[in-house]
Amino acid sequence: MEPATSVPAPAPARLAPKEGRRPRDMAYSLLVLLVPIALVMVFWKLVLDGDKPISKDTTSAVQSASQRFTVVQPAGLSEDWYVTSANFREEDGGATLRLGYVDPESDPILLVQSTVPAATLVPAEVGDQGKRTGTFRAGDRTWMVYSGRPGETAFIVTEQNRTILLIGETDRDDMETLAAALR
Repeated sequence: MEPATSVPAPAPARLAPKEGRRPRDMAYSLLVLLVPIALVMVFWKLVLDGDKPISKDTTSAVQSASQRFTVVQPAGLSEDWYVTSANFREEDGGATLRLGYVDPESDPILLVQSTVPAATLVPAEVGDQGKRTGTFRAGDRTWMVYSGRPGETAFIVTEQNRTILLIGETDRDDMETLAAALR
């Protein structure tokens, strides 16, 4: 019997330096993916106005509220203002219309018109920590200016049969612009 000869194990196959993948190949692969994504994003933003807030039609809510009280709406605002929400609700204490706006700096402002007594409505909307900080006069209305919840400012006017509030986390100039536009 012949002794078993051992066959040496083959050496692991290795690629030549030019045959492997290089970092440049990874960069090309990423470019192939990122360029179409970038083109779609540019199209979405510039052509389709993809980052513009979606405007809401307020007709139904305003008509419902108009049956209960005289509704004020802004007139003469620039195209940079958008209505983002409209809600009308009748409650035991009265009726409330809430219209949400986005100002030109993309900050939210809520316009509340209600027949709920101001003593109930104001603390519920502004918060218990609201403090009066001044006044603002626009047309025939004198608005009371309050600091509300942290970062919020509120403009409040009480009229014979309703209370109007503007509440927002925006600068005072935009609040004054909306208050002055209400007719």
